[in-house]
Amino acid sequence: MTFSGRSLMVATGVILAVAACGGTASPSPGASAAPADVKIMVGGLNKQIYLPNMLTQQLGYFREQNLNVTLVDEGSGQGSEDAVIAGNVDAGSGSYNHTIELQAAGKYMETICQFGIAPGEAEVVDAKKAGSITSVNDLKGKNLGVTDIGSGTHTLTLALLGKANVDSASSHFVAVGAGDTFIAAIKQGRIDAGMTTEPTISRLVQSGDGKVLVDLRTPASTRAALGGDYPFIGIWARTDWVNAHKDVSQRLVNAYVKTLKWMSSRTDCKMPSGGPETVLKVEQNYVANFKGKTADLSKTYTNEFANKAS
Repeated sequence: MTFSGRSLMVATGVILAVAACGGTASPSPGASAAPADVKIMVGGLNKQIYLPNMLTQQLGYFREQNLNVTLVDEGSGQGSEDAVIAGNVDAGSGSYNHTIELQAAGKYMETICQFGIAPGEAEVVDAKKAGSITSVNDLKGKNLGVTDIGSGTHTLTLALLGKANVDSASSHFVAVGAGDTFIAAIKQGRIDAGMTTEPTISRLVQSGDGKVLVDLRTPASTRAALGGDYPFIGIWARTDWVNAHKDVSQRLVNAYVKTLKWMSSRTDCKMPSGGPETVLKVEQNYVANFKGKTADLSKTYTNEFANKAS
């Protein structure tokens, strides 16, 4: 899924308006189901790529399904993964690649709703160093910002370096989060470049402090950089939780599908064909802990609920 700055402003305005009016949802089949409490940890509620979570809440689509959803803010998808696996929350919103990596460790988590086919991220260079960093090759030996070590942004950076034949061991990865903390890291010279998302990208570019080196915000630019569609942010949960809560999982996906349709998204919660294979290749080729390993991709996601969503 991709967003323009204008779409973010419009969606934010709708959130405020809906909140002020108390919601716009009308009765639906889910309203007759038994009430259920669901806690979802989101890897950054202020990030544009996670917008469907707050929109679904504020548009009243969770309530339509008789779900009492609590959205828990977390700095990265890595933190969300840890909380889901520990059973501290029911589900998480983060990057799809976590489901693949966990399988290699004998743990099973699956995506039940995929938000889009592009990461919505970009490698942004400190504008003061843009003259000497003009390609991914120039990132060799540099301090590179990521949301967190082991996060989806870390994996994306490893992929860009690997495809440019740059040894990732030559670079130093720094966990700087996103938003104000990422911007501060750029301004203070703690990182030379970093992988981040909107609205951080636009803030840096508009202030003159940053310049986009590699753009992964659109399907076309993502295919050019990574060789295919790259499913990134979505909703995942432990496989045993999904199997034990089929009805709740279905109602969650019903709510998200309605939001994605409202947004005129490129997806409807379904995993894009060929997307998992692209992510698996990235993991196998560029993530040190996953080299020599594989995963049964059919166990990393399911379209079961999206296919039935109303």
